[in-house]
Amino acid sequence: MTEKDRMLAGQPYNSRDPELLAMYLRARHGLKAAASVDPGDFAGKVAALRQVFGALGDRSWIELPFHCDYGENIRIGADCFVNANCVFLDCSRITIGDGVLIGPAVQLYTPTHPLNAAERLPAPGAHYVTSARPISIGDRCWIGGGTIVMPGVIIGARTTIGAGSVVTRSIPADSLAVGNPCRVVRRLALKTTD
Repeated sequence: MTEKDRMLAGQPYNSRDPELLAMYLRARHGLKAAASVDPGDFAGKVAALRQVFGALGDRSWIELPFHCDYGENIRIGADCFVNANCVFLDCSRITIGDGVLIGPAVQLYTPTHPLNAAERLPAPGAHYVTSARPISIGDRCWIGGGTIVMPGVIIGARTTIGAGSVVTRSIPADSLAVGNPCRVVRRLALKTTD
């Protein structure tokens, strides 16, 4: 099993593995290329970003600057908007549905480390122990600016997360959730048009 396989399986892995470092550098070069595209060349920017992400749906937009670890573990659906200064640490899969709005400075963290210091760094000079769990955001969610989403969280479809929230556990569909830690404050009714 490669370190990449271990990473995606949620097992402890060495983040300094040559294959993972190559993936990291590929993402850096891709984001640099996207940032160098003329601001008016929307198609060119999207084409450059499609080289970074595992999937970027039609009519979706990523406002730069943007940071990720590998890019290829991020799948973004159609009609999404990701505002400036977002950080998606994709050591595991990050799946974003269709029609999702993500405010500025939102942070999605899939990596985690042991709580015990002796387990995090077992010996001087050793690599620190890391594992990762996936994050999933359902269709038509709105994630308010400055929100932090922790490893393993699933946010159900059509949910709104209030700005500045810290989402430490999964949130059901059709909810308004806010705070640190983020909690559901009310259910959102579906509005239909006749």
